[in-house]
Order: sequence, then C-alpha cells, then structure tokens
Amino acid sequence: MLTENILGYQVRHDGFEACLTEITESLEKGQKPKWLATINPHSYAVALHRPDFRNALNAANWLIPDGVGVVLASRILGGEIRQRVSGPDMFYGLHDFMQKAENYSVFFLGSSEETLAEICRRMSKDWPNIRIAGTYSPPFKPVFSDEDIEQMVNSVNAARPDVLWIGLTAPKQEELVNRILPRLNVRFAGAVGAIFDFYAGRVKRSHPVFRRLGLEWLPRLLREPRRLWRRMFVSAPIFMWHVLLARLKPGHRA
Repeated sequence: MLTENILGYQVRHDGFEACLTEITESLEKGQKPKWLATINPHSYAVALHRPDFRNALNAANWLIPDGVGVVLASRILGGEIRQRVSGPDMFYGLHDFMQKAENYSVFFLGSSEETLAEICRRMSKDWPNIRIAGTYSPPFKPVFSDEDIEQMVNSVNAARPDVLWIGLTAPKQEELVNRILPRLNVRFAGAVGAIFDFYAGRVKRSHPVFRRLGLEWLPRLLREPRRLWRRMFVSAPIFMWHVLLARLKPGHRA
C-alpha cells in the first residue's frame, strides 16, 4: 500500500519522487484522466462541514501531505509519512519531466487574466519545450453556475491539453475537478491552489529555510494575518485534537 489512513483520508506516504514517477508513468500511458489533490490541517477542518469537499479529497488518485501538520499526525499515529509533499513541488517536478520529454501541453484554469499572462511569459523561458494549450480565467464568484462550468469544460476540451492545472483555491478547485473530470479530454489534472500566484510572482513564497523546517506558514501568516489566522489558530488545533483522539482510541496500533 502506498497510502496510509489519516483521519479517514488515504494519504500518500511514499514521498515526492515516488509519487512523481507514478504520475509521469500514468501520463505516458495516456490512460483515463487522473488527478491530484493536497491535504493539510486546514483542508481537513473545512471538509468536516463540506461533504462535497470531503468526497472530492477521497476521490483524488493522489492525495499528498501538503502540510507539516500531516507529517506530524502520521508520526503520532504510527504511520510512515516523513516528507511533506506540496502542490508547488509537484508543479515544478512535473514541468521538469515534460520539458525533457518535449511532447506535452498544459492548460491553466483559474486566477486572473493578468496572472495567467505572466505565467505564460515565464513558462516560455523556464520550460520552452512545454506547449501552452490554453488558459481560462473563470468569473470570481463563490459558486459557479452550470453555464460557468460548461464554459470551463468546453475551453479545456477545445485545447485538448495533456495536463490541466487548476488554481482556484480550496475547496472550490477540488469540488470542481471531482465534478467535471470524467468530461475532460486531459490525462492529468492537478488542484494546486496558490502556485499560480507563487509562480507568477504575485505572492512571495516563504524562503526555502522555512520550508525545510516545516514553517512555510509562518512568513505567510505574518504577511497576511487577517486571511490566514483561522488556518493556524482554528483549523490546526481542530486537526491535532482529532489526531490525538484517534491515537488514544482503543485498539489503535502505533
């Protein structure tokens, strides 16, 4: 088994390299579309009250531990996760693979027209062998209408990309992918959230030192306290409390 149960979710425990290899092999075989999602303490807490989000996370072909809290939870529960694997990790890793292969195309769904244009500009320099099949900036609204979703599906299918990146933030992006993936002419879809803003330079990612220490959240919290305080002071305690309850549950094996 390449996954372990973290509070009801099957999370990959084999690390970045093994997960990336499996995704690239799936791409090369050109099988039915598969997709990747991330889980962290905040997404776990949000999913407690959003059944569609919970179902989406459970449906992902690759659910990766994008948060030091998940790594810590695995240790407490006697699991094997020793490495945080983030959405940006998979984004850069898969692009490096496609750059060498020279025969893949990508589509970017989400964010603003300005951010998408900057992504395309940087892609042409960083990974010139990857063809940008298209981009689409959906309307900024809390809930997409059926017409909105139909437009997104049609835009992606007209471009026929190999890889679809979705940057709409959680839980909107995961719920959307889980709903429309069977209708998409793609090989792989990745719900990667903030990487669009990171890569375009709209939001500064934390220094690698903080990432290695599992503290990537700290500089971001200091920069955007009003937006991120709930993640650290509400969602994280809820997650860890549930982990401790699971660890103390009779019959649990550490």
